[in-house]
Amino acid sequence: MIHQAKSLRAFIGAKDFKESRSFYRELGFQESIISEKMSLFTVDQLGFYLQDYYVKDWLDNFMMFLEVDSVDRYWQELQQLQLPEKYPLARLEKVREDDWGKVCFLHDPSGALWHFGEFY
Repeated sequence: MIHQAKSLRAFIGAKDFKESRSFYRELGFQESIISEKMSLFTVDQLGFYLQDYYVKDWLDNFMMFLEVDSVDRYWQELQQLQLPEKYPLARLEKVREDDWGKVCFLHDPSGALWHFGEFY
């Protein structure tokens, strides 16, 4: 199969679409509204779709990995945003070090788990 891939985007559901849109904008993503029930969120050339659709089992098992240049710096920036204080269901977990690199975790208001990682 010969093709030129241009992007790869996941679909993330939202329990409270308005709250999740606000959460991702605060996290630094740029929002492009597609419809009243879907938005595209991007940072640099990367993106995902946020949709006004919620299935608890799906979101409780959904994970995204975003590679960053410095997990330690990203962790500091995440703490400064105070997202868990603003969004009661959001949870931020400390940096962990492994043999492959470093990672910290952030649960969004709907339960999706983000990994922010840095490879050695």
